[in-house]
This record gives sequence, structure tokens and C-alpha cells, in this order.
Amino acid sequence: MPVPTVNAFINFSTGPSFAQAMILDQGILGTNVLADSAGLIVDVSNQVDGIITRRGRNAEADQFNTGTCSLRLIDQNGDFNPLNSAGPYFGLLEPMRKLQITATDNGITYPIFSGFITGYQTVTPQEATTTVTYTTITAVDAFRLLQLAQVTSVAGTSAGQLSGARINNILDQISWPSSMRDIDAGQTTMQADPGTPRTSLAACQTVALSEYGAFYVDAAGSFVFQDRAAAASTIGATPTVFSDAGGGINYFDAAWILNDVLIYNQANITRTGGSLQQASNADSIAKYFLHSYTQTGLLMQTDAAALDYGRTYVASRAQTSVRCDALLLDLYTNDYAAGIVAALDLDFFDPITITTTQPGATSLVKTLQIFGVAMDIAPNKWRVTFTTLEPILDAFILNNVDYGLLNVSSLSY
Repeated sequence: MPVPTVNAFINFSTGPSFAQAMILDQGILGTNVLADSAGLIVDVSNQVDGIITRRGRNAEADQFNTGTCSLRLIDQNGDFNPLNSAGPYFGLLEPMRKLQITATDNGITYPIFSGFITGYQTVTPQEATTTVTYTTITAVDAFRLLQLAQVTSVAGTSAGQLSGARINNILDQISWPSSMRDIDAGQTTMQADPGTPRTSLAACQTVALSEYGAFYVDAAGSFVFQDRAAAASTIGATPTVFSDAGGGINYFDAAWILNDVLIYNQANITRTGGSLQQASNADSIAKYFLHSYTQTGLLMQTDAAALDYGRTYVASRAQTSVRCDALLLDLYTNDYAAGIVAALDLDFFDPITITTTQPGATSLVKTLQIFGVAMDIAPNKWRVTFTTLEPILDAFILNNVDYGLLNVSSLSY
């Protein structure tokens, strides 16, 4: 069975949008971007020798990292030599041009990575029988642009504003296209913007932390903000089932782990202008020793909201159990149609159930969520690694803590 077709495009136009420009009387509404000249988008798929992408969340920091891509091209004609005046891209090879990787399977095209080029590196390895020149293009996703853009005061903000509106105000401040956003309304009201110098990324991440939500860049290059209600509800979706014992999609490897890395049994939360709010779980502390989590400078409006944050955090992380740390799929596995679709379609927050048989007629079974996607693509090789974690937030805990119906310190999970 054939593996998907990999597609690699370099867009030499400026600006954040990955779509082709639409000239008046040309183009497709809803697909192209209105502009006065077409951007130069080149398809380099037939030169691809290898692709490595990494996207995901740092579980300990509770934040998503900047996504990265390394694209290795066979460059026998010096097309990507910036000093080659006869080259097809002479004068265009600049940092911060756009790179997009997709995969096509059964007529469906899936986004893999969309980002901005940080460098071009050309090497000519000396081999025994032939000399091949390669250019490796490195790229990062739009988090890098937010990291480079500093803000002080943010226009349109005020006390009582929901977190989603605040995220939109910050993105407006750097003129990020509204078509490249997927922003939930939010559940938590914010204080007025602090007006302090910080990066746009830090500003958005502070709002996401104050909400107890998630902020990241998707594979198509858009910013996504999930509020805590949306994040908690995703685990309730029907999981994709993986199993080495039949009854699910087969996989190449699964790494199971039991450790204390994600245990937090004390939370110390301080909002800007507020006092320290502390929540703890005595049973967990007695069992695992003290594991503290501290956040300061958050933007929820009241100390009561800060305390709810701490209680919810501790209730979600006071206990631990065995989990599948990573699931590896090999798309060159025979008869792997379902595995290929899962590898290309699944992304952050999608639930999966994993079964691994063990000695003694036992098994490891767990339903988790995807919080990292890595791809390693080369001739005769296509492997996808899903990093998996427990849900950020349990919907039962969220609902009860928010309405004050639960003594969180008594919970045992």
C-alpha cells in the first residue's frame, strides 16, 4: 500500500498568510488573500530528501512550545545558493519567508507544518561514488513572530474583558490576520491590561494561563486559543483506538512510564494586585512529598478566581498513574490505511486509547490525549510520534470547583 505523498512549498511573499494572493478579477474568494501582486510560491516536493517536524506542549510548564521544521533538499543546481545570480530564486532567499509542508492521501490533503524560514544551510558531503549537494532549510512556527514582537499597552482592553477577547486584542496589536485565528470566547474575566513591556507571546500565554486554557499554533499556521471549558470537553470525544492485540489500529511502538513528573499537590497562585492563594492536597503530600506549582502575575479579576485556579490545578494533578508517554506509528506498515489517516489527521487534544499486551496475560490500557506530534520523513521512511498526556483539566473537577460544590482537598484521583 502506498504511503502519502509529501508536499513542500516555499512562499517568498512577505506577511503572515500562507495563501496565494488574489488579484482583482482573479483568484478564489475564501481561499486567496486580496493583494496587488501575486506571491511567488514554489513547489520543491521533488527535491525533498528528508523532513523532520516537531510540534507540542511542555507538560511541566503547561505551555505549548514553538514548532520547528527541518527540510533537507537535494540542490544539485545551486538553486538555494543565495549568491547564485543565475538561480531561479536569486534575490528571494531571505529569512522569514514561508514554508508549508502537507501530505496527500486518497485525495485528501492534510497540513503537517506551516512556519517561517530561519536559515538555509548548504553542505556537500564527500561520498565514495558521487557528490550530492544538500540544502537544509530550518523553520519555526508563528510563535517565533510573537516572541519577536514586543507590546506595552494593548488597545481595546479593559477590566472585565473575557480572555478570548483579550487574546484577539493582543493579536490585533501586531496586525495578525483574523482569518488565521481560532479563538474561543473564554470563561474568565481579565483585569485591565497591565501596560508593561513584554513580548506578544508572553502576553498571550499569561492570558491563557489565567484562563486555565491553551494557546498554540496549529499545523496550518493559525493561532488557536481553547478556553478551559473547551479544553476539558475534548476528552469526552470518541477516542481513536490503538492496540497491539487486535480491535484497533496497530502501532510500531509505545513507551509507557510511571513517574512523579506531573504530580503537583500544592499550588501557589498570585494575580497581579492580589494576595497569594494556596491550595493543597494533604493525602498527596503524605504519599509523594511536596510538589509545588507557582504562578505569579496572572490576570484574573479576583482572588477567588485565583484560588479556584489553584484548587482545580491540584485536584487535576495530586495523583499519578502509569501513562503512555509516546506512541510511534510507521506508515510503511503493510495494510495501514487506518493508521495513515490517524497519523495525518490526529492533532492536539484528540483522545486516543492505547492497549499494549504484557507478560502474564496482562495489558496496559489508557485513554489519553495527544499533546505533541513529530514526523520523521525520508526515502522509504515515514514515522509519526504522538506525545500523549492526561487531560489538562478534568471536566468533572472543572464543573464542581467553578461552582464551589467540591472540597477539592478531599479528592483522590
